[in-house]
Amino acid sequence: MRHVSRDERRTRLGVRHHLADTVNTVEEAAAAVVGLHASDPATVYLSSRARVGGFTTSDLEQTLYDDRSLVRLWGMRRTLFVTTRHMAAIMHAASPDAFGAAERSRFERLLTEQDKIPDAGAWIDHVESRVIDELAASGPATANDLRKVIPELRETVTFGEGKSWGGTVGVSTRILFMLAAQGLIVRGRPLGSWVSSQYRWALTPQWLGAPLTDMEPAVARAELVRCWLRQFGPGTTTDIKWWTGWTVRDTRAALTMLDAVEVDLDDRPGWLLADDLDPVEPASDWVALLPGLDSTVMGWKERDWYLGDHTPALFDRNGNAGPTVWWNGRVVGGWAQRESGEVAVHLLGEVPAGTLEAIEEEAHRLSEWLGPVRLIPRFRTPLERELTG
Repeated sequence: MRHVSRDERRTRLGVRHHLADTVNTVEEAAAAVVGLHASDPATVYLSSRARVGGFTTSDLEQTLYDDRSLVRLWGMRRTLFVTTRHMAAIMHAASPDAFGAAERSRFERLLTEQDKIPDAGAWIDHVESRVIDELAASGPATANDLRKVIPELRETVTFGEGKSWGGTVGVSTRILFMLAAQGLIVRGRPLGSWVSSQYRWALTPQWLGAPLTDMEPAVARAELVRCWLRQFGPGTTTDIKWWTGWTVRDTRAALTMLDAVEVDLDDRPGWLLADDLDPVEPASDWVALLPGLDSTVMGWKERDWYLGDHTPALFDRNGNAGPTVWWNGRVVGGWAQRESGEVAVHLLGEVPAGTLEAIEEEAHRLSEWLGPVRLIPRFRTPLERELTG
């Protein structure tokens, strides 16, 4: 059985994710990690900057909002990704509205329990149709724009009454989520700057010029795993199951369709594609400052080979990664932007003097690149909070 050491896995990570070297376009950067994590708007830009030579914010805005060669959509694990049109269709087909259907069932139950709507299912269908008709007639619109012309969207519902986690949620939030989960609508331009999370919504066929390409779910799942193994492999079944959010059954079926090859990851079974068994040539030394939730740090479930014992400092309680400092395929610390704009770095172990200098230089370059922009990660982690005081 082919053995893949931790050092080789780190080399693959640096080369395949274009952290050891850069690419020329954002499309290439997105393809390198299958999709750029987009739950926090700033992550997409900072992840692109780490991988694209000479990157500016307008490079990403051009591809997302003008060329529309990239699209932002719900993908695996109920997570937002920015990815290519081809990969967007695969992501959508690989989990055919699974979380959207579950969300609809919960919403129907919530409406029924509160005696707000006699027939919750028919009411949801009606409101969804109103949203689609309005977007078709008027073009991209924000949730607030839609609430002005569709009265039903102004309603709120209460959940978890009497519980510490209870609250209220707007109908518009739930309806737009369900339509996006079905692939019927996508996020367009934001209202504000590149760190804004308020988007205009558009019909998918109007925004992209065509609906997402239909694929058989099983075929899409196999193709998604193939792409993951090409860029993230080797990895374990646990890694793939976690990253996709699928059942063990679907994960194993996809691996079987691919005829993936089992390899040894230091006495832990893993997988590689049959045509990807040759060793990867070592890359030159590299450092990178990656944002919270970057697709690389969130690419595997079993992270000890690149993260060590740094999880408590760099992840929140729900498993969301904060900003990380990388050296040759290992996480060696974290970073944060202070109120002054300075990017402060804290290392969690010793590195060579030359590497420390390279990390400090990269932190300075990132500070200059950010300029007047101030970042507050959507998910705060212990080290990030400590660095910002």
